[in-house]
Amino acid sequence: MDLPVVAVVGRPNVGKSTFFNRVLGQRLAIVEDRPGVTRDRNFARAEWGGRHFFIVDTGGMVEGSDKPMDRLIHQQVLMAIAEADVVVHMVDGKAGPHPLDYRIAERLRKAERPSLLLVNKVDNLGAPTALAHHDFWDMGLGEPVPVSSLSGKGSGDVLDEIVARLPEVPAEDVDPGLRVAVIGRPNVGKSSLVNRLLGEERLVVSEEAGTTRDAIDTPLRYHGRDLVFVDTAGLRRQARVDESIEFYSTIRTERAIERADVCLLLIDATEPIHNQDLKIAQKAWDAGCGLILVANKWDLVEKETMTAPNFEKALHQKAHFLQWVPVIFASALSGLRVQKTLSLITEVEEQRQRRIATHEVNEVVRALVSRARPPHAQGHPVKILYGTQVAVAPPNFVLWSNLPDAVPDSYMRYLHNGFRAAWGFDGAPLRINLRHRREEE
Repeated sequence: MDLPVVAVVGRPNVGKSTFFNRVLGQRLAIVEDRPGVTRDRNFARAEWGGRHFFIVDTGGMVEGSDKPMDRLIHQQVLMAIAEADVVVHMVDGKAGPHPLDYRIAERLRKAERPSLLLVNKVDNLGAPTALAHHDFWDMGLGEPVPVSSLSGKGSGDVLDEIVARLPEVPAEDVDPGLRVAVIGRPNVGKSSLVNRLLGEERLVVSEEAGTTRDAIDTPLRYHGRDLVFVDTAGLRRQARVDESIEFYSTIRTERAIERADVCLLLIDATEPIHNQDLKIAQKAWDAGCGLILVANKWDLVEKETMTAPNFEKALHQKAHFLQWVPVIFASALSGLRVQKTLSLITEVEEQRQRRIATHEVNEVVRALVSRARPPHAQGHPVKILYGTQVAVAPPNFVLWSNLPDAVPDSYMRYLHNGFRAAWGFDGAPLRINLRHRREEE
């Protein structure tokens, strides 16, 4: 299920970024006491009362301005309203209603989006204010809700109101199939790959970067199993996400990764590996997805004896975890090795779902510890006592130790490498957690 999106909109300098930071409990948005500071949108994942959602901070909206920046922000806010599941319209409780407030409220009524009128800068919720005189009621957005974003007063009630307006998560009665997100930078051939797999021009393909704006679900049955391919908009560096549509495409791609079982990361084999490729790969790996790297446009690469091995070696040098990620050298245009991705997807998902018996885990743990014991901590021996697998998708192991906090990162890497050598888990993230237990227990 996609996480819903909550957009915070309003005229300049009403405290939108302060509220955004308050909800997240950290200062992600720049806050200054002057209008126009928030030009691009900030977004982050938030949680309240067990409900998770994305919250989006927008720039201050100015209607009818001829200034280029005001017009750009105006476009961004309109996009925010169109994309959001819930819109929080923030106004200034100290200054009272402003003509811009009414014009924004009118747009919200026409958009017919679930909305909440939030009156900020109400430091004393019980004192007479513009709110108490009902000056904001005639905006037609329902009951105004007071809050002080700066002090945090009333923020819990506001979040209760927001969560109450979020769309309900439907029950998953039918197996949706194996979800495969096709991810990567813009214009690396994601839609072409999905089209080639489907055997038809199901998705729009263009030489222009950014053709795919939404995350598109496309089913495919392979050897009796249902696969659902999600072709996503390309993820750029955040500094280059300067269009409203691209910004929300980034959110959709993040949501697609969260929903995916396996991610196909396409990179352009005719170019050196980009840092953004590595960031996208890390995002999918950290989310617990299976990961396959597709070096697309391989037919355009000049070949020598060790071209493919050298390419993989360069990948491993860029990011250590990529040594566990299978690589396919393919061409979406010619069809070279494209069909191989289907069998590899199912293999990676099998590795991601693999469960190791506890006795086998402990045999490997004992062998690894016998070969190389953890270093002492302040003169005390550090012992790994035993372990077990506690979860799959991705595989997750717990090891008990007498001094878990004293096990260094280098030894954890040794354990990871030992587990990989024993069981593979190719294409699947592997997690090992340490817990404390006294030896006599």
